Amino acid sequence: MATPSSTNSMNRPKPLPTAIIAVVNQKGGVGKTTTSLNLAAGLARPAGREAACKVLLVDLDPQGNASTGLGIGYDQRGDGTYMALTGDQAAGERARILPSAIAGLDVMPASPDLAGAELEMMADPERTSRLKGALGRVSGAYDIILIDCPPGLGLLPLNALVAANKVLVPLQCEFFALEGVAQLAETVARVQQNFNPALQIEGIVLTMFDRRNNLSTQVAEDARAHFGSLVYTTQVPRNVRIPEAQSHGRSVMDYDSRSAGALAYQALAAELLERLNQGAPGTEPHHAQPESALA
Repeated sequence: MATPSSTNSMNRPKPLPTAIIAVVNQKGGVGKTTTSLNLAAGLARPAGREAACKVLLVDLDPQGNASTGLGIGYDQRGDGTYMALTGDQAAGERARILPSAIAGLDVMPASPDLAGAELEMMADPERTSRLKGALGRVSGAYDIILIDCPPGLGLLPLNALVAANKVLVPLQCEFFALEGVAQLAETVARVQQNFNPALQIEGIVLTMFDRRNNLSTQVAEDARAHFGSLVYTTQVPRNVRIPEAQSHGRSVMDYDSRSAGALAYQALAAELLERLNQGAPGTEPHHAQPESALA
């Protein structure tokens, strides 16, 4: 499997071994793709300078928005994650990895065929570990691999959890958000027990935070009360520059480096690297709290 980027310049400590991070939440619309692509960009090009980390972004969502958001058109995608999941080993080794416009950031793109991958994988005895095998063949070329997962907990997200060693959970500052995180924590614990003992919850990222909205503030406070140090200090605000950037096929840092969204994702990248290098404060998956505690 080709790994096109060759940037080796480093100006921040890197996590060793390769951190494979699944960006997961079974809810849709919580900022998984936005977080995945902008965090990848922030890790690969901190503050617009040369690459600090060699990063691979794996687009595991059939919608392919992470690929689009980094300027990779449908005509370029070919056999990316679809081939990695459904092809034999030889085909999987040919799964396409493309360089993005950002030095040090490569993308394994999603094509429309990925929408049918789960059905094609059902009879495969190795259906839960196909992505793990594919990433194992390229992980040595990268410092960090981020996997943008679709909503739900089907075979595609399960492959991500089996392949990953860490889970990053975007949490939208909206009603019922904490219940979804508690359910996901239970899923991570089951994956630990049955498939991947090394899997850890790396942290929870508060997204779409609006300081003018009392509900956002309350959700943020409740998240920190229930999940403690798992919750990142950095909060990603609602900022119009973020969706604008994606519509232009660019990260928010490249689109408007001084915007609140760009500064937040740059800070998130720095905080993630610090936690990876020092050891995250919370490494065991937190089990679901009683519903009354999450109300």
